Amino acid sequence: MSRLRATDLTLAYEQRVVAEHLGVEIIDGSFTVIVGPNACGKSTLLRALARLLKPRAGIVYLDDNPIGDLPAKQVARRLGLLPQTPITPEGITVADLVGRGRYPYQGLLRQWSREDERAVTAAMEAVGIAELADRPVDELSGGQRQRVWLALVLAQETPIMLLDEPTTYLDIAHQIEVLDLCARLHEEGRTLVAVLHDLNHACRYATHLIAMRDGRVIAQGAPSEIVTAELVEEVFRLPCQVITCPEAGTPLVIPADRRRSLAVAESA
Repeated sequence: MSRLRATDLTLAYEQRVVAEHLGVEIIDGSFTVIVGPNACGKSTLLRALARLLKPRAGIVYLDDNPIGDLPAKQVARRLGLLPQTPITPEGITVADLVGRGRYPYQGLLRQWSREDERAVTAAMEAVGIAELADRPVDELSGGQRQRVWLALVLAQETPIMLLDEPTTYLDIAHQIEVLDLCARLHEEGRTLVAVLHDLNHACRYATHLIAMRDGRVIAQGAPSEIVTAELVEEVFRLPCQVITCPEAGTPLVIPADRRRSLAVAESA
């Protein structure tokens, strides 16, 4: 089953074509992670799936309807997006920012309700920021801010969440904290799609991996089935070994040592 899919996409920014004939299906109930080198089209694909970028050709489908034909609020009730570098309004409090996730449910005849209050409170509790509700967001740490933005997306109460590099600018402890939270949201029944730079994090958390290079999907499937040294070298041009992580049992990529590679080259 796939509520979100794309067929034969051509994606471009003005005259620069990023991808052609690109197709993906997001498996319902999966934690799908898109990986690949810089400028391969990962975030561009996510923007197209979120209806932030109109394809030059091809169609993105949401619940079997072309996403471009659906009203914006209808899309926002089915699909939430955490952008790569969200801009925080100056002076806004945590509760007020999370409350903006209820925008798709507002209208001329329906203003703020008890249901909205419940959704915002539940979202803040889910990500562990309830005690920060009255704090200005710009006073928080990077990890706390990322939790606030996740809470905003949660408050939308959408079955699908798109996350564009949710661990950017975070230290290793906060990266794991955010990814553990994402894993919990997935276990609770949401479909997650994330762009990640760290391949080992992707292998550890993803149930489905999409590996891209030069605007094309090179491989996709469960990390344990597709992540090999050959694939990593093809996608990232990185010689490596792939072993089993002793902690998680998932593929673990070990880059080849530069000095050893040089020695092998010289001996040859």
